[in-house]
Amino acid sequence: MKKFSFAPEKDMDVIAVGRIAIDLNPNEIHRTLDKVNTFTKYVGGSPANIAVGLARLGKKVGFIGKVSDDAFGKYVTDYFIEKGIDVSHVTPSSDGEVLGLTFTEISSPTESRILMYREGVADLALAPEDVSEDYIKRAKFLLISGTALAASPSREACFLAMTYAKKHDTKVIFDIDYRSYTWKSNAEISVYYSLAGQRSDILMGSREEFELMEMLDKDNDIPDYCLADNYLFQGNQIVIIKHGKKGSLAYSRDRKAYKVGSFSVKLLKSFGGGDAYASAFLYGILEGWELAPSLEFAAASAARVVASHSCSDAMSTAEEITRFIADSNEAGTVTQEIPWNQSIEGGRSCR
Repeated sequence: MKKFSFAPEKDMDVIAVGRIAIDLNPNEIHRTLDKVNTFTKYVGGSPANIAVGLARLGKKVGFIGKVSDDAFGKYVTDYFIEKGIDVSHVTPSSDGEVLGLTFTEISSPTESRILMYREGVADLALAPEDVSEDYIKRAKFLLISGTALAASPSREACFLAMTYAKKHDTKVIFDIDYRSYTWKSNAEISVYYSLAGQRSDILMGSREEFELMEMLDKDNDIPDYCLADNYLFQGNQIVIIKHGKKGSLAYSRDRKAYKVGSFSVKLLKSFGGGDAYASAFLYGILEGWELAPSLEFAAASAARVVASHSCSDAMSTAEEITRFIADSNEAGTVTQEIPWNQSIEGGRSCR
């Protein structure tokens, strides 16, 4: 894999754009939400969790986003400051928008759900005038979350941020991060996801998210490597397609492919692992690692978070992840190089 290189004046590692929210995770687990009485409050939202994960790993992180102009907005901003995340471009909303709330349900050791409140949320009020060209050009990577593309003016702000990134050789990571709330149609999803995917340098998402991006039927038989090949041809250097418990496929522009398994842990919840995966993977890329160790590191970080009650608070240090891998009987077997034309379902020609 060709490693990313950056100009010496880039003094920030990653700037994330998009959703900062509040997670309310149940204290009484293995119950449905109607039977839960108390919750613990955490900072949430996929790009926020990824930013926290990267900061926990020692990277210099910034954020572009909107928060509510109230005590909850202060709570998430103070949390970022405490974690060492630059909040100079996190601003309060001006028209009464609120922070999104995510109630999580841990109904059994293998089942969990998410209930999101996304009406009139501050993060989707991010506007083009909130995006600073001078700020973005300082970063090595710009992380765009797909949820931020769900409505205006946030989607225009994201595309402007990507334009500035391309102008100043800031690499773009597009995390598809699909949430059904706010989107109006599958056609709208496909339009904005595919436009962002064509402008990114690293593209990651679940198989279902790629199918939404390409407007594919659920019973399609298009292999992962064909989906990846399309976006590698558009300019991406790395495409990662996730399959939940089955693992992931990672494809690079130099025609290398890797199958990524998972570490065995006692599962507490099924959410949050993707954010830990993304932050740890980007840490590996920023450290100049090859794909295989970056992916193993990502899988280990994800395993630690799905075994924990929180997402943001459970993000690991590099030392903790390294120790977890060393202590695991699966170390060295999670990631393996595979033939390019192989996916979890098996291979066939793209043409």
